[in-house]
Amino acid sequence: MPIGTALHSRTLALCKSLNYREWSGFFSVSAYETHHEHEYAAVRTSAALIDISPLYKYLVTGKEATAFVDRLITRDATKLAVGQVAYTTWCDEDGKVIDDGTVSRLGEEQYRWTAADPNLRWFQQNARGLDVTICDVSEQVGALALQGPTSTDVLRQVADLDVDALRYFRVTSGTIQGVQVDVSRTGYTGDLGYEIWMPWQDAGKVWDALVDRSQDFILRPAGMLALDVVRIEAGLLLTDVDFFGSRKALIPSQRYSPFEMGLDRLVGVNKAPFVGQSALQGERRTGPPRRIVGLEIDWPAIEVLFEAAGLPPQPPIVASREAVPVYKTGQQIGKATSMTWSPVLKKLIALATVSRDYAAPGNRIQIEFTIEAVRHKVEAAVVETPFFSPSRKTATPPPAASSV
Repeated sequence: MPIGTALHSRTLALCKSLNYREWSGFFSVSAYETHHEHEYAAVRTSAALIDISPLYKYLVTGKEATAFVDRLITRDATKLAVGQVAYTTWCDEDGKVIDDGTVSRLGEEQYRWTAADPNLRWFQQNARGLDVTICDVSEQVGALALQGPTSTDVLRQVADLDVDALRYFRVTSGTIQGVQVDVSRTGYTGDLGYEIWMPWQDAGKVWDALVDRSQDFILRPAGMLALDVVRIEAGLLLTDVDFFGSRKALIPSQRYSPFEMGLDRLVGVNKAPFVGQSALQGERRTGPPRRIVGLEIDWPAIEVLFEAAGLPPQPPIVASREAVPVYKTGQQIGKATSMTWSPVLKKLIALATVSRDYAAPGNRIQIEFTIEAVRHKVEAAVVETPFFSPSRKTATPPPAASSV
């Protein structure tokens, strides 16, 4: 049975819908109200506060901490400066992704590593022979995502740190309400935002400080339904939906390489040896057999289908995580795994795995769309992701609320 996070007493008091789900053994809010539209709007127009404490978190320390990290991740860890954060994958011997997450270099010999799934055993197995200590601090470190155009203004009000100097994918230390925190300019929304890391027992104090002093910036708590929409808009993949970690996959087709996931930029095939390097070097030469791509689906064509069925057009209310087939000239060439109506783009968009012959932007394919139990094929265009990427996400210093 799930248990509450470090912030459960705060989220429960605000969750009018009592709409929760399980995330890594913890209760996580799906939506605070009966619909997630206000929470979505907060991410894109003001600021949202998301409890991300259920993430798995590991502290890596020791004289050979960098060598250990570099042995596992597909990126070159030796290039990570203190205060820098890297989004990365790590693979098995066949070059298939075990998991993805962030690695933050907190000191010369100290890293914080986040993951979607438990990885302690894998880390320990690959640390043999190295002077390194790996600690699972998942239930010792609480975490909050503060995301949206006014998130910087909120931090300026409550945090004792140089918010304006914090660059994209960097991390710094400071205090909030007397609590020692790390603040990274990262997130899973594709917008301007931060992630705040603090001692588990002090997470409530940090939440209260953010909520109590943010009235001018319309801060709202947000749950997983809103997060699902914004992460698809940002072209961000979700484990167990868009891909499966290789240790959890039941069949070969569920296992993905970083190249198949469209994450070529994260693979340093010629860096120092790492797990899966040989397989990935071979795949880079031959090219992956399939790719995860973005799709823009022909909504006017769907409106015609609704009209023919005698129904008003109805965009999907929540993001879909159900896989549906995609086709070219009548033959199935892959599957769409995440689909949502994007309120900010006014488009129906999806993330899909397709054969490499059809993965180039501009290709026209078809996607299955069901209305009243009748399956139809609707035109869709392959497009580059992210679908939505505002300049404020990476601007330094971030814009003030009045200029957003």
